[in-house]
Amino acid sequence: MTTKSNLFSNIKGDLFGGLTAGVVALPLALAFGAQTELGAIAGLYGAIALGILAAIFGGTKTQISGPTAPMTVVSAVLITELIAHAGSFSEAMPLIVATFVMAGLFQILMGVFKIGKYIKYIPYPVVSGFMSGIGVIIIITQIFPFFGIGAPEGGALGTIRSIHMIPEKINFYSVGIALATIIIIYLMPRISKKVPASLVALIVISVAAFFLIPLDLFTRINSEGPLPSGLPKLHLDFIIAFKDFGTMVRISEYALTLAALGAIDSLLTSVVADNMTKTKHDSNRELIGQGIGNSVSGLIGGLPGAGATMRTVININSGGKERLSGVIAGLFLLAVLLGIGAIVGYVPNAVLAGILITVGIGIIDYKGIKHMRSIPKSDVAVMLIVLMLTVFVDLLIAVAAGMVLSSLLFMIKASEIIEKGSKAISLKELKSETPWKDEKNIVDKLGEDVYIKHIEGPLFFGSTSGSQNIAQSIPDVKIIIFRLDKVPYVDQSGLYAMEEILLELKQKNIKVLFVGLYGQVKTMFEKINIVPGLVSREECFDTAKELENYLEKIAEAQ
Repeated sequence: MTTKSNLFSNIKGDLFGGLTAGVVALPLALAFGAQTELGAIAGLYGAIALGILAAIFGGTKTQISGPTAPMTVVSAVLITELIAHAGSFSEAMPLIVATFVMAGLFQILMGVFKIGKYIKYIPYPVVSGFMSGIGVIIIITQIFPFFGIGAPEGGALGTIRSIHMIPEKINFYSVGIALATIIIIYLMPRISKKVPASLVALIVISVAAFFLIPLDLFTRINSEGPLPSGLPKLHLDFIIAFKDFGTMVRISEYALTLAALGAIDSLLTSVVADNMTKTKHDSNRELIGQGIGNSVSGLIGGLPGAGATMRTVININSGGKERLSGVIAGLFLLAVLLGIGAIVGYVPNAVLAGILITVGIGIIDYKGIKHMRSIPKSDVAVMLIVLMLTVFVDLLIAVAAGMVLSSLLFMIKASEIIEKGSKAISLKELKSETPWKDEKNIVDKLGEDVYIKHIEGPLFFGSTSGSQNIAQSIPDVKIIIFRLDKVPYVDQSGLYAMEEILLELKQKNIKVLFVGLYGQVKTMFEKINIVPGLVSREECFDTAKELENYLEKIAEAQ
């Protein structure tokens, strides 16, 4: 557990980081909550519970947790289905709470049984397709609120089927409000980045709409006026959900979906935090912390959530280093709830639609889409299939299908390359140089200025988790040699992992040399501009002998 000295070792940075992340989280929490039948207040409840509890009990010191786009999309669907199953919102509420509480308990069990370590095996194309699919879902489902119309049932598909209804029901006041919100969000960073653009849009447009437009001409997040203020009440009646075995099975399925999605969402954000802070999170403890936060959030009627990438990055960039930053973010939102919660209900629905549309646009993986012509076709196929399944079928099915398809395609490809390896690369040509018998002599000549890193086997989604460790384990030297003659294949995850290593080494002014860059690996490195963008062609050597001659010239010049 965190010691008292560690918790308060960076008070100033954690205070500023936590407050900044909390300010950013406020409009998003309200927007995510308003996307469900529970209302905007549920998003705020969830951000408070998760923000505080996941920070205290989780395994990533700088993580800021709360409702996220993927978790909200799934929650909105299951809430609608449970209301239809129970017959009314009031009858469904205990089932909804039970589902959220159970999802948290499942996450705690995942942590106890150390399931977290297996998240690293999710391939990049699966993550890319999934996140892009979530972005597309958010954009599609906000089309009707953008035009000032109540969203139809059926999620993305229901919206597409009902799109013809928009012209006859359009509310131009709402369109203006939403457009103004989007314009402010995109223009504000050009003026100043000190204040979150989404918060500026929320306040400015809401105040302007309140004073300039009659309240009955546009919809608000709570048409009856202010949202509930004060501390939330406990929903202990969820116990009745377990009286009926069929209902219990149904909510267990929903809960498992949320738990799995929340685990993936949180641990991917933890990896991002690790890369920024050069630390190592505890995956299993993180799942336990997220589980506790989601269970308590459910008990107070809040939305479930996960580690939020954007808010975590903002926290780190603003100086947050310890768990205190996450606690402060949650306490800030609690203060907002107790102080101005009564006036939040007057925020126009179109403002939140505008915020969510920008969130959806930001979630789409443009990096992966940009490289679709360069990466292996199998990775492209997986990414697109996962994207389509995410939008039109089911999120968990999309991830499962992507995992199975990635594994099958990789096994087929790796098998083909190994079988044909003797044709692509002459073993006779390599035998005289591999293993490189003169490595020690070269190191002796250059003292401690050179470091040789052997990489054996394919660079693929299952082997990239150690990429950060590779960069961190390399000592402070002038030259690093990567031996790649035993790397038969690289996929999209491997390409980006190598790119990350090289960028970090470049920042340290360390020269990188490649030896044995052949076949598919060489082609892929060139297609996404690792060669010559990060390592010039003059720094790539076909054989160890060529590299030896190059190093001897360097040694003689010293």
